[in-house]
Amino acid sequence: MRFFIVDDDAAIRSMLAEIIEDYDLGEVVGEGENGSMVDGAILSMRAVDILIIDLLMPVKDGIEAVADLKDSYTGGIIMLSQVEDKELIGNAYTKGIKYYITKPINRLELVSVIRNLTEHLRLQKVINFIERDLNILQGTKISTVPIPATPDSNIITSGQYLLTELGMVGESGSKDILDILEFLSKCEAEHSLSNNDFPSLKDIFINVAQKQLGAASQDDKEVSKRVKSLEQRVRRAIFQGMMHMASIGVTDYTNPRFEEYAVRFFDFQEVRRIMRELEENDKPSISNTRINLKRFLKVVYLEAKKRQ
Repeated sequence: MRFFIVDDDAAIRSMLAEIIEDYDLGEVVGEGENGSMVDGAILSMRAVDILIIDLLMPVKDGIEAVADLKDSYTGGIIMLSQVEDKELIGNAYTKGIKYYITKPINRLELVSVIRNLTEHLRLQKVINFIERDLNILQGTKISTVPIPATPDSNIITSGQYLLTELGMVGESGSKDILDILEFLSKCEAEHSLSNNDFPSLKDIFINVAQKQLGAASQDDKEVSKRVKSLEQRVRRAIFQGMMHMASIGVTDYTNPRFEEYAVRFFDFQEVRRIMRELEENDKPSISNTRINLKRFLKVVYLEAKKRQ
């Protein structure tokens, strides 16, 4: 990944560049001390993937700069600030930023955010390549021939967004979770899902495992083996999401994403325990973490439906 950093504090710019280098996240290809020193032409010329920009700066602040980039820059944007005003933060998100990190900067949170955004950008590039190839094969532009959205394609897109927000999209289990969302969407198409008739975890995993194996492989032992590995991957992905939320909470307990997601998707007592371990420089373990699979899958499905 190629980074461009804009902050009026030279020490912050130096620290960010050092973190990017130390964790092998990419290379810094440009810097600026205020928003007037960055525009679409500069970012395009330097092939910038991720812009890290401060909110409050002289001459031109971060929100103004991001707003001016709306039609000329398609990369990811991470905004930094000491400001905790929710209205101002919300305004920043409407202008196009992907993540908001409060100062003082926590290395764990920054690295986690950059890795998640990197995965999201790579996924988007893959989608763009597929669309381009389809255009070539069809001899037309997709934009001129609208493709009707199906419930399943919508649920997958919404699910990908949520998993990105939760810091899980880079995990192998995220693909399994998307398969589960697709299965649940088909179940609801047949009959409305409620708490009483929501499929059991066993039914969910067996059906998804059978689909992943395909019609040619339906041996009971093979299905059972796939169910076990599928469940393990999903657990690891959810644990990564809990770790991501905990790292945000350690830095800023009032972070909007932490407030919105930590309680809704996970057992907050477990997230809080992981936060304490991070604060004490201990390494949280998935084996010591209580993970409520059914609750997470139910919530992520209902939230993905809302965002369709």
